[in-house]
Amino acid sequence: MFVDSHCHLDLPEFQERLPDVLATMAAEGVEHALCVSITLEAWPRIRDLVRAHPGLLSASVGVHPDYLDVNEPTVAQLVELAMQPEVVAIGETGLDYYRMPGDELDWQRERFRVHIRAAREAKKPLIIHTRAAAQDTIRLLREERAEEAGGVMHCFTEDWDIARQALDIGFYISMSGIVSFKNATIVHDVARRVPLDRLLIETDSPYLAPVPYRGKTNQPGWVAHVAAAVARLRQIPVEEVGRITTENYDRLFGRARLPAVQPAPAA
Repeated sequence: MFVDSHCHLDLPEFQERLPDVLATMAAEGVEHALCVSITLEAWPRIRDLVRAHPGLLSASVGVHPDYLDVNEPTVAQLVELAMQPEVVAIGETGLDYYRMPGDELDWQRERFRVHIRAAREAKKPLIIHTRAAAQDTIRLLREERAEEAGGVMHCFTEDWDIARQALDIGFYISMSGIVSFKNATIVHDVARRVPLDRLLIETDSPYLAPVPYRGKTNQPGWVAHVAAAVARLRQIPVEEVGRITTENYDRLFGRARLPAVQPAPAA
């Protein structure tokens, strides 16, 4: 069985397809998925989605570093939301210098610090996004004592040196569909070297579909193909990758503490 540690099922790509997406999860042996927040405006939609599928889905709460014109979270607000029973993590958060130079992004670094402080206070792990900003990401994690919260470097695309630094402060490393791409040699190297007890797998749906679905709209059920790519690189059975990454997920995040949905009384 597998767990998708990072997806975005609340996005419009899934609005008309959710029953089929959930059916594919079941068919592929994917028992759980973490629906990751990217704005506070989207939070009610994620909350309602997760509450409608207790046991199958969990949620995070946070604001992605790419979004400027959105509600800016405070530590108190994130902590309050993190106490909701469907929330198992803070994020996704981090730094992204891909579209804008780092010297213009003080607001992004401050937002990142807010999330780390909230995670420490709420005692919930962080989901970290980093793009073209790896050294600053590691620096801020250290400065804000993020090891007290723990977390995961999601959709990891950096080299082994950055992976090692993240591991040194207690973080997990998550492989996405990129690990199945033929030319992703840096990611392949990291996937071979990360200690198995610190490895997670994800889809980042609807993005980054793995081979053999590359270019299509990704979905949580296809995390099984991410596991298969990792298994080939490490020369171990895919079932072992599934078992270990599921255990790692539960150790880091656990599952949403939601009651089962009770059937409506008969008329």
